[in-house]
Amino acid sequence: MRVGKELIGKPVISVTDGRLLGHVKDLYLDQDLELINGIFLGQEGLFNRKALLVPRREVTVFGLDAVLVRASDVVTDDSEVEEIKHWLRREELQGREVDTPGRTKVGTVGDILFNDQAQIVGFSLAKVFVEGPVAKSRTVMKGAITDTGRDDGIMTVDLAKAEQSGSEPEK
Repeated sequence: MRVGKELIGKPVISVTDGRLLGHVKDLYLDQDLELINGIFLGQEGLFNRKALLVPRREVTVFGLDAVLVRASDVVTDDSEVEEIKHWLRREELQGREVDTPGRTKVGTVGDILFNDQAQIVGFSLAKVFVEGPVAKSRTVMKGAITDTGRDDGIMTVDLAKAEQSGSEPEK
């Protein structure tokens, strides 16, 4: 399991010719917070700013030192990826409140936790307002989330599930 911030600043390199295509500035996530959908490389243009990105399907591996992509022609801009309007940037998720169904504040999202298949498996908490196992691990695993906050911007968590041993990050 890895933390999203580990990818920020990593070089994006083509496996076909070894070209440096840019550096990871942020990650694109699907609205349901299930997957990493792409890599944000920054913006270009003075008046018509376009976001440069690499769709997830073009990524070969999220390595420890670099992100490797299929070829050097995989960088595109947001006008060419229709579904991007349904994606969320990782930086937009940071700070999202995490509450229980009864509106007890649990904490705020600090980052995503993901696996080797770019699936989001949980969230690290930047701030924690409860005591117990969640405060100790500072994480909430995906299985404890009952609402991602897609509509109201507040993530809802089943605190009992979050406090079970399965909610602690894998070693």
